[in-house]
Amino acid sequence: MLDLSELTDKVRALAVEAGSFIRDERKKFHREAVEKKHAHDYVSYVDKESEKRIVTCLKGLLPEAGFIAEEGSGSLSDEEYCWLVDPLDGTTNFIHDNAPYCVSIALRSKKELLIGVVYEICRNECFWTYKGAPSYLNGREIHVSSVSCLDDSFIALGFPYASDAYKPMALHLVNNLYGNVAGLRLLGAAAAELCYVAAGRFEARIEAFIGPWDIAAGTIILQNAGGKVTDFEGGDSFYSGSQVLASNGKIHQNLLNIIDNL
Repeated sequence: MLDLSELTDKVRALAVEAGSFIRDERKKFHREAVEKKHAHDYVSYVDKESEKRIVTCLKGLLPEAGFIAEEGSGSLSDEEYCWLVDPLDGTTNFIHDNAPYCVSIALRSKKELLIGVVYEICRNECFWTYKGAPSYLNGREIHVSSVSCLDDSFIALGFPYASDAYKPMALHLVNNLYGNVAGLRLLGAAAAELCYVAAGRFEARIEAFIGPWDIAAGTIILQNAGGKVTDFEGGDSFYSGSQVLASNGKIHQNLLNIIDNL
């Protein structure tokens, strides 16, 4: 039986340590160090080194676990446990010295998410939770907002790299939400933004065509803070990152209705 509380404490320390490395590297970072993975999708030595350090430490914490990590580290076959790691979520923000960007680490079993830790580097904010626990920000318990009216809702959108596939939905959301909600934002770091919904800073966050490592930690943090995460049909296929509607739960159906009208 895993001691999730103790393991979460160790993962928190690891995330903060990785974040400190990223923060230090940002001070001397040059755009020439950037590599292009796909169109407008970038990676640097910082992402790769951060992932290497995180994976090495996680192997020591739970040797029997597999990995799904953004830059390809680790392996996954039929392990009981799996780490989902984004060593630098918000790489484009990092490259341009623009907040937010973060480290995201989650642990899941074959059945469910067990641990979520997101360290947002620019604001020195560590969000975390584990199965059966509340969600926390730097030691303070957090909860989703009580806003239940779409007109008063502050909503984050994500525009993924798969622009041709997502553009119809992106335009549909902007057309239906712009002018009908309190505000729309594009921050560019899914893991951090899910935590911002958990902390009541946003009422919702919507995106598709992202990776499971982008949303795993933020998902359990949001759920344990009282929020809701589904795919665009209200189901649970969101775990893959293919469609992710995250909200405080109170405006969730309103947003599903808007999405369904595309």
